[in-house]
Amino acid sequence: MAKEKIVLAYSGGLDTSVILKWLKETYDAEIIAFTADIGQKDELDGLEEKALATGASKVYIDDLRAEFAKDFIYPMFQAGTLYEGQYLLGTSIARPLIAKRMVDIARAEGATAIAHGATGKGNDQVRFELTAAALAPEIGVIAPWRLEAFREQFPGRAEMIAYAEKHGIPVTASAAKPYSTDRNLLHISFESGMLEDPWFDPSAEENEDMYVLSVSPERAPDQAEYVELTFEQGDCVALNGEAMNPLEVMERLNDLGGKHGIGRVDMVENRFVGMKSRGVYETPGGTILFTAHRKMESLTMDREVMHLRDSLIAKYSQLVYNGFWFAPERIALQALVTESQKNVSGVVRLKLYKGNVIGAGVKSPVSLYNPDIATMEADPSQAYDQGDATGFIRLNALRLKVSSGVEQSKN
Repeated sequence: MAKEKIVLAYSGGLDTSVILKWLKETYDAEIIAFTADIGQKDELDGLEEKALATGASKVYIDDLRAEFAKDFIYPMFQAGTLYEGQYLLGTSIARPLIAKRMVDIARAEGATAIAHGATGKGNDQVRFELTAAALAPEIGVIAPWRLEAFREQFPGRAEMIAYAEKHGIPVTASAAKPYSTDRNLLHISFESGMLEDPWFDPSAEENEDMYVLSVSPERAPDQAEYVELTFEQGDCVALNGEAMNPLEVMERLNDLGGKHGIGRVDMVENRFVGMKSRGVYETPGGTILFTAHRKMESLTMDREVMHLRDSLIAKYSQLVYNGFWFAPERIALQALVTESQKNVSGVVRLKLYKGNVIGAGVKSPVSLYNPDIATMEADPSQAYDQGDATGFIRLNALRLKVSSGVEQSKN
C-alpha cells in the first residue's frame, strides 16, 4: 500500500527540520516539504537540498511574491489596517496565503494532512488552521508542538539540536542571535530571546546588527529624499511616474524606506491565545505606503464613508491578526472597503528623512477639496454662508442644554 502523505510548511530552521524527520518516523509517511517564497531572499538558498537530505520525498518552493503583494497586502492596506495602533500585520497577512498554497498542494498530491511548526503559544497555529478549515475542511492538520509525545521528546532546544546531530540534519542554532525572525515582502519580525524583557532597548547602538531591512534613523542620510506615489482606486500603481505592479512597488519602497530608517516598531501586543508578547518589526515600504494611502484618502474620500470605514479598522485588523482572512465577515468587509476606494486616485508626494515620512503635497482629478469654499478669504463661489452655522450650532447644542438643565435641577 502507498504511504500516507503529509505536506509540511518547511522553513529549513531547527524546528521544521526536526519536525520533518520526526513526522516521517512517527507516521511512517511521505513528507512533502513546502516553502513559500514571499520575499525571504537568501533565506531560501539551499532549502530544497536540505529538505531532501532530511527525508522529504518531494519539495515545493513556490514564488508567491506577486500574489502576496496584489491579493493580500494591497487589499489589507486599502482597509487602513493597523493592529493595536502600531502593527502593520506583516506576519499575520502572510499566513493565509501560505496555508492556501499548502491546501492546494495537499489536494494535488493526494495528501491526507498538512503540518506546521507553529507553537501552541502563538498566533500562527490559529492562522494556518483556520485557513485550512475554511478552504479544505476534509484535510487533517498535524501540529507537533501541541502533541504531548513531541513535547516530551523535545522539552528544549538542546534536545532538538542533539536529535538533529544524531540524524545528520545540518542546523545553524547558536547563542549569537538569541531571537527568532520571520521575514517576507512586507516586513521582518523579531521575537523571543533578549526581547522577552520589555525593558530591553533594541534601538540602542550596540543592537543595530539585529536589523535587516533598515538603518537606524541616526545612520540615515542627512539629505531628505522625495518620492511620488500614484494611486488608482486605492492601489499604488506608480512611483515617481514609473508604472509598477504591486510587487515592484513594495520592493522599491522597501529599499527607499530602509535607506532612510523608516518603519521600525517596538511593541507589546495582545496575542489571540490570551497572552501579551513583545515584538520588534521593520516595515519600511509598508510604512511609506500606509502613510501615502491615508493622505490620498484625505483628499478624495467622502467624510461619512471615511468615518464608516475607519470605524471598522479595529475589527478588520483583528480578523487579519487572528487568522480569519477567508472568513465570510472579512470578505464582506472587503466589499465595503473596495467600494470606499473607487475615487481614491491621484498623486501623493512624500519626504523621507531620518525615520520620518512627511507629507509634501497631494493632488487628484477627483479631489473633494474646494479651495474656494475652504478659503478664509471671501468665497467667490458663495457656496457657504457663514451665517448658516448659527442654526447648525443651535440644533446641535439643544440636547446638551437639556442635559445640563437636568443635572442642574438635581443640585
